[in-house]
Amino acid sequence: MTALLRYQSGLLLRSQRWLAPLLLYVAVVGVGVRAGEPVLGALGLTAAALLPVAAWSVRICVTQEPPAARNVVAAAAGRGRTHLAALLTGTAWPALVGTVAVLVVTGLSDRRGVSALAAVSTGVLAALTCALTGAAVGVLSSRPFLPAPGWSLTVLVLGCLLALVTTGSPAKHAMTTLITGARTATAHPPALACAGALLLVAAAAALSSRATARLE
Repeated sequence: MTALLRYQSGLLLRSQRWLAPLLLYVAVVGVGVRAGEPVLGALGLTAAALLPVAAWSVRICVTQEPPAARNVVAAAAGRGRTHLAALLTGTAWPALVGTVAVLVVTGLSDRRGVSALAAVSTGVLAALTCALTGAAVGVLSSRPFLPAPGWSLTVLVLGCLLALVTTGSPAKHAMTTLITGARTATAHPPALACAGALLLVAAAAALSSRATARLE
């Protein structure tokens, strides 16, 4: 699996297709977050903006290989394992970017009533929750479920919107926790929401990898 992860990461870096979602994220956070505003509110936007970026990233990694190259790698390592490596790669880098963004935003924001450690732990868990939820949306809106680009993008956009506003969504729960905390100046790390998002993306990845493996 390590070799497959290196292969997928190398493909992603060389293709430069990661640049568009990264610039989108930087633009949204740069415009939406102002220095000196309450830290929990700023972290809420920082985490929420990561959801569509993670979904987009997963879709990029799943579709970045030419069909011929994908068949060669699948013949050597198995379609299911190769597909899982692509999903892991597409999920990992948004989570890393989100963690860095949380640290930067925490340093620039007003932390009155909230310690730096509490702000960082809350922000990182919220960012991971949104990244994992977005990854689940990306998994379910990409091949093998939706190979057609038009339908795939449509479902991805709608899925991201629903994940942010639907009651029961881990991302919505994390955002609600941050909004409530911003009003009361109390940080409550959304650990349960993060665990729920982890289970959601694990289930989606297992289903997707199994469906892909059946193509062998």
